[in-house]
Parts: sequence; structure tokens; C-alpha cells
Amino acid sequence: MVKRQFVSMDGNTAAAHVSYAFTEVAAIYPITPSSPMADYVDQWSAAGRKNLFGSKVRVVEMQAESGAAGAVHGSLNAGALTTTYTASQGLLLMIPNMYKLAGELLPAVFHVSARSLAAHALSIFGDHQDVYACRQTGFAMFAESNIQEIMDLAPVAHLSAIQGRVPFLNFFDGFRTSHEIQKVAVWDYKDLADMPDRDAVAAFRARSLNPEHPVMRGSHENGDIYFQNREAANRYYEALPEIVEANLAKINEKLGTNYQLFNYYGAPDADRVIVAMGSICDVAEEVVDYLNAHGEKVGVVKVHLYRPFRADRLLSCIPETVKSVAVLDRTKEPGAQGEPLYMDVVTAFAAAGRQATVIGGRYGLSSKDTPPASVFAVYEELKKESPKCQFTVGIVDDVTRIASALRKTKDNHRMETETLISGKTIKMSFNKRK
Repeated sequence: MVKRQFVSMDGNTAAAHVSYAFTEVAAIYPITPSSPMADYVDQWSAAGRKNLFGSKVRVVEMQAESGAAGAVHGSLNAGALTTTYTASQGLLLMIPNMYKLAGELLPAVFHVSARSLAAHALSIFGDHQDVYACRQTGFAMFAESNIQEIMDLAPVAHLSAIQGRVPFLNFFDGFRTSHEIQKVAVWDYKDLADMPDRDAVAAFRARSLNPEHPVMRGSHENGDIYFQNREAANRYYEALPEIVEANLAKINEKLGTNYQLFNYYGAPDADRVIVAMGSICDVAEEVVDYLNAHGEKVGVVKVHLYRPFRADRLLSCIPETVKSVAVLDRTKEPGAQGEPLYMDVVTAFAAAGRQATVIGGRYGLSSKDTPPASVFAVYEELKKESPKCQFTVGIVDDVTRIASALRKTKDNHRMETETLISGKTIKMSFNKRK
């Protein structure tokens, strides 16, 4: 295993540190809370830091996020490994070019500190509304839960994009993870140097636009062949999860970790499980520790590779003893039967013929706090014979009344919660984990 130094930093710094190593051109436009990533890359380039290819990153600041996405598209077509950093409405302005990047199989990497979208009002704080809005673009989507995971796993997005020819959206929670400071083990670039597939890099450069070997791109197609050519890309997406797993294996070998597409934490014979992605997973792990130490059998599944979604890998990590599953989404999709991750998990169980009660919950919009009390409430709901199919946690919903209302008091040693779900009051008291 490699030895790494520990440095205190926030999530943006961790993402910038890793992305700089794999980037030749960064096309940027600042937007909260992603701006520090681009700022660090710009500072390091100006100071002469070298990437893994022995050159400084060329940083180009555009006049809008849409322009930054267009510059990413052009730079990749010219054969330069290109990255950008964005969030929220800025990410949405990039969507038209994201379709082109994915359709042309260009290895872009977008690092996104996920943030709320302006709906009835603007909010600059964090949730997953922006990244969920991009799931139809064809980008692979890779999530991290904390700053150490960003440092450890961000290389996977770059390595897999180069090998798999599918662009990656690498994301983590805005403000909660992007700006929180933790002491983390940091990659030395010499330990990353042997990880890129140099043959894949050379093949990418060979596909760049060049007047010496002209090709046609961005053509117009009618219905006679458009559909067929759209389907022709399937094999890249089918191959991508195994490519990601191979790169996770490289990380695990160097670090002694066990990162997978989906990581399960909890009792091997759990009867109740939460599926989620992002910083809530760390909160859930603490609740899992407490409940399992007090005789219950629960667990949590942490999602890393969200797109392409490998249902078989998800199901294989969930114990066969599980009877009920709660899927937590940090977004709102008005009018839908359920939020996106919930629908994926329901489909996974149904397609495999596996029996379990699967319910869906919404949490944490605009950085609304999701404390351990909310996670306790979800596990309590899963105990019921007929748990509520759709619910929210962390707010008092006095309009549609699908929420759980939480009240809490705490001292230095204990926290007490009183949770109301579906009209039933549940009182809990627990020691905080040291």
C-alpha cells in the first residue's frame, strides 16, 4: 500500500487536487459552490504545477457556463483531456453540450458540487436536483459521500472516462462536502502516474480532428438511421461498469480499501436497509452502528456508480434477509410516482423477481439538515407491516402531510428524539457515537 500524507482540506480542494493530475485543459466559469475547484486549478497552473503528462493545465475562463461546456467540447475534439467544474443552474446550461459530448464518446469529466435549482425561489444551498436533471444526457454519474472519498475516488472518473469513452459527471454534496474541512490522506502524483491507460490516451489523441485525416462529425441524420446509431452506443455503457470496477480495484490495491460500485455497511443478516448516495450515508452509518449494537439488524447501501446503473451489483450487496428497503433521494421530481433512485431500486427488485417492500423518501433539499433522528425515523417506518410508500423527512409538512416531524433535545452525552410518522408517535433515546 502507498503511504500518504494527511492534510486538512475541504471537498473542493480534494477534487481539484485529483482533477489537476488528469487534466490538460480546464474550461471554467465560476458558480457557487464549485468556484474554488476552478480557482485552485488556476492558481496551481500559474504556479507551474505539472500534471501527470508533464505539462501545466491550460485554464480558460469563459463568459458563461454554456460557453465553458462548448469549450470543453471543442478542446476534447482537438485531443486534449478536458475538465470543468460547475453546479446548479450552471450545470443545466451545459446540458445541450453534454448530449454532444456523450454522443460523440468524448472523455470529459465534470466535477459538480451538487446544488439546489431555482424553482419557486432561488436557493444556493445543496441537494441533488442539478445532477439528477442530467441523468438523461448519457454521462456516467459517480458519487462520493465525504472528503476522503473524493480524494480516493475522483481518479476513477478520469481513468474510466479515458478507457470507456463515456464522459463522467463526478459529484458530491455542495456545501456539506464541498466546503467542510477534514483531515484526509492525499494522493501523491507519483502514486497516480502509473494508473492512466496510456494506450487509451494515445487512441483518444489519434481520434482528434486533424486536416491530415479528415472525418465527418456532427452530421444530420434522418429516421432511417438515427435510431440505429443511437443504439450503437449501448456497448460502451454495457462495458463501463466493469471498467469502473477495474479502476476501483487499482485504488483498493494501492490504499487497502474496499470501494465498490455499491458499498454495503451493516448487519450481514439485516432485515431493513436504506439505499442512498451522498453525505447522508455517513449519518446513516452512525445510526446503523447504534441500532445494531442494541440488537437490531439494519444496514445502508452507499451508491457510487449511479449511471450506468448496475442492478445486479446493487442486489448482490443487499443481504437476502432484507424484508424492507427505504430509498432516500435528495431531490424532488414533481408529478412522478417516485424520485429517480427509488424508481431504479424498485425496477431492480422487480426485474430480478426479488421480494421486498421498497419505499421512497425525500430529504435534505437546499441543505435542510438530516440529523440521525431522521434516519432513525426511516428505520422505524420500515418496521411497520405497511410502511408509507412515499414520505419526506426533516420537515413538518402541514400541507400534503407525508412528512415526519422531528423534535430533538440534546446534551453532551445523549440525544432524545420524538418522531411522528403517519400519525404514530415514536420516542427514542440514544447515546451519540464518540
